[in-house]
Amino acid sequence: MSHGNADILFAEERQAAIAMLVNEKGKVLVPDLVSRFKMSPATIRNDLRDLEARGRLKRTHGGAIPIDYAKVGYEPDNTGKTVKDLRLKEAIAKKAVGLVEDGDVILLDAGTTTKEMSKHLQTKKNVTVIVNDIEIAAILEKFEEMNVVLIGGLLRRNFHCTVGPFAVKLLSELNVDKAFLGTNAFSVRKGCTTPDMNQAEVKRTMIQIATQVVLLCDSAKIGKNAFVQFAEPSEIDLMITDSHITEQQLNEIAELGLEVMVEVVD
Repeated sequence: MSHGNADILFAEERQAAIAMLVNEKGKVLVPDLVSRFKMSPATIRNDLRDLEARGRLKRTHGGAIPIDYAKVGYEPDNTGKTVKDLRLKEAIAKKAVGLVEDGDVILLDAGTTTKEMSKHLQTKKNVTVIVNDIEIAAILEKFEEMNVVLIGGLLRRNFHCTVGPFAVKLLSELNVDKAFLGTNAFSVRKGCTTPDMNQAEVKRTMIQIATQVVLLCDSAKIGKNAFVQFAEPSEIDLMITDSHITEQQLNEIAELGLEVMVEVVD
C-alpha cells in the first residue's frame, strides 16, 4: 500500500472515530478534537465538513452535534439520555446537592441529571422532595430522612414522569424553597426549551411555585433550541454547568445577569 493510500485510510478511521464521539457525547468541539487526534484545526474542520456531507453529523459553531439533535422536536428517551454526557451530569448533580440545606422543601424536575442528583441526597436531614419522576421517587424512597411527594398525572411513556392538567393542578397548590430543573436546550435568545408541550407546561408551573430556581444544564445543551420555551433566562436564578462551556458562551450568559456555577470536569 502506498503512503498516499495509508493517509486516506487514516483519515477514514479518524472520521469514523469522530462520528462515534459525536453520537456518544452529544456535542464535540474542534479544539477537543485537535487535541485528541493531534491534527490541525483546518484538518478537523475538513473532517467535520466531510462527515456532514455524508449525513453523519451536523456542524455547529465551533464543533458538531448528532443529526437528530439538530431537529428542535427531537428528544431521546431516558435510556438514550442516560448514556450521553453522564460524567458531566454527575458532576453538575453533585454540585447541586451542595445547595440543599437540612429542612428544605425542594422540587426535582424529571430527567437524568436530577436523577443523578437524587442519588446523593442521603446525607441531608428532614428534606421534603416533590417529584414527578417515578424513577427518582424510587431512589428517594430508600432514604429515611426524605419525605417524598410524588405528583400524579398522565404518565409520559418511556420518560417515567407525569404530565398533563392533573400534574399541573397538584403542583400549582404547592410552594417550595428550591426547584432544580433540567432542560433539553438553552440559548441566550430563547432561554430554556424542550420538545414536548406537556412537559413545558409542568416545568413552567414548577418555576412559579419556587422561591429559587436552579437550572442543571450540561454544556452540550448550551447554544441549542428545542421546540417550545418554558423559561426566559430572567426566570432562572442560578445555572449549574460544567467546564466544557466555552468562554464566549459563559460571557454571553453572564451578560443576561444570570448567575452561573461552573463545575470543573476533565
